[in-house]
Amino acid sequence: MTSRFPALANPTLRLIAVAMLLFGALNASVYPYQSLIGIEKIGLSKPAFSLVLVLASAVAVTSSVLFGILGDMRGHRRLIALAAAACGASGLAMMLAYPAPLTFVLSHGILLPVASSLYGQLFALARLASPADGRARDGILGTIRAAMSVSFLIMLIFWTFAFGAGAGVMTIYISAGLAGFAMLGLLYLGWPRQGATDWHDAPSGLNMRDAFAEIARPHVMIRLLLLGGISSSGILYMVLVSLVFDASPVRDASDVALYVGLVAGWEVPCLLLMPRLVARVRRTTLIALGSALYTCHLIALPILSDSPLIWGMTLIAGIGGTAIISLPITYYQDLLHGRPGTAGAMLALQKLVADVMGAAAFAIGTSLGGYETVAIIGTLLALTGAGGLYLVDRNHWLMPATQ
Repeated sequence: MTSRFPALANPTLRLIAVAMLLFGALNASVYPYQSLIGIEKIGLSKPAFSLVLVLASAVAVTSSVLFGILGDMRGHRRLIALAAAACGASGLAMMLAYPAPLTFVLSHGILLPVASSLYGQLFALARLASPADGRARDGILGTIRAAMSVSFLIMLIFWTFAFGAGAGVMTIYISAGLAGFAMLGLLYLGWPRQGATDWHDAPSGLNMRDAFAEIARPHVMIRLLLLGGISSSGILYMVLVSLVFDASPVRDASDVALYVGLVAGWEVPCLLLMPRLVARVRRTTLIALGSALYTCHLIALPILSDSPLIWGMTLIAGIGGTAIISLPITYYQDLLHGRPGTAGAMLALQKLVADVMGAAAFAIGTSLGGYETVAIIGTLLALTGAGGLYLVDRNHWLMPATQ
């Protein structure tokens, strides 16, 4: 088993894989239903809920970047991870004990977004604990990311049946709370203490100003913007799928859950197979090919929504989406070599860029036409980002992991 899945051979990597399972379970329990809870159950107005989302995005990006930089500057990664996990567990406990507008804002606007910084922190630890060999590292990170997809899919299926059996939507905080407190306990017991590891986690030697300046360098920012453009296609997919299926005379909410579940399901085997391709093909080439496939599915959503052919697009989306979600992790780690915490924080910055681009594409597309126009604009954004990334790295030092 460990020969096929190297992430299971190392205690620290096993810890991270289990943490990713819990992370996926928590996310699948909370985020698909937070709009329903915030507006229908808690009683927030739609503008107020939108402000909570803006606050959450700002807090998530700020905490991810600060924690990543502090981890590289001073170490203490265990303490930072425990603080983030404690925020998540506290926020979920608050919603279980006293679901009200104030606790919703504190939990979903501040505490859970701070806890989301664990995603980058876990990949930073994985980078430190992984072997130097690039191919092995890609395989390990692919397995770890697949663990999150597996638990997300299982939890999504669980809640589909649970709600069908009559469970109330507020019960999602039970499973999320269990995952949150299990995460806190797991990290407390298993996260390696500073100075007691097989690897050397040397401080970066940079102060806060220099660390931010490193992120703001043109060669980093250009790639961040290009990868954000690529990722905006995923943001638009999550926006369009429910709207397109709701407008279709032959689709309903259950089809939305099935479609999203199938896409996530196809990503799991693709994540496990991706390292074999990375050993032979440049990452930027794979990202470009993945973007091309993923945009086929994005364009097909409004065009084929009434056709049975739409279900075949879940495979296309799963294959293309695998490259988009997994390869930027190691890309940033190589781009910011020796700064694993900052590299992990780049994922949060990328999501912010993707959110802004996706929102702009949706606003422009719906004002000029309809969902088809939105999909076309999203496709152009993603393909421009993929083509630009391929060109800027074509003769650059950032080579495949095996070279």
